[in-house]
Amino acid sequence: MSRCKQCNVEILDETERCPLCHSVLEKTVEVENMYPNVRTMTRRLALLSRIYLFVAILVEALLIYLNVLSDSEMFWSAIPGLAMLYGYLVLRYAILGKSGYKGKIIVLTLIAILMVVAIDFVVGYRGWSVNYALPSAILLVDAGILILMCINRRNWQSYMMWQIFMILCSVVPLVLYAVGIVTAPLLALLAFAFSTALFLGTLIIGDRRARTELRRRFHVR
Repeated sequence: MSRCKQCNVEILDETERCPLCHSVLEKTVEVENMYPNVRTMTRRLALLSRIYLFVAILVEALLIYLNVLSDSEMFWSAIPGLAMLYGYLVLRYAILGKSGYKGKIIVLTLIAILMVVAIDFVVGYRGWSVNYALPSAILLVDAGILILMCINRRNWQSYMMWQIFMILCSVVPLVLYAVGIVTAPLLALLAFAFSTALFLGTLIIGDRRARTELRRRFHVR
């Protein structure tokens, strides 16, 4: 593409002179769009997620058929099914979802906990999911919240509601211990202690900003 300074027009033809005034044309540099087409990428990812779901359903149906033919006492086909389901949730929620990254990380971690518990029941319940996996995951999420607070130091108080939520989650293993489901309470107690200490530390060290955030969240004047 060329441009004529005299006529102030752009010439698409491959010519060196303006067809109007016959002045020498100047070559214009075509600047490519440096930003990706977000809508196109989103549509492609949405299509990919639907293809993934369709293939996953076919694979899981085949695995269930093989599971039935094998006369196995264990429903082992549920394990890859849960793994494929989690992959689909990651694709739809984490990549295509519009919520914030911190919510995505925590929600996907909690879903992973539920799937680990489900796998424990599938392979013949032995209690390792509630004794070790559940409190370990709570500790992992708490550590992640602490890291995110250190990274996002200007808005650290926004994580306080997640801290309260994790305290409630850490109570679950203690309740399971009280009813006799959890048999090794050490990690459960550690998870509850760490979740509570993280919240209290944020509340005490954060002082006015922390109290203001809680009043705003709970609509207290």
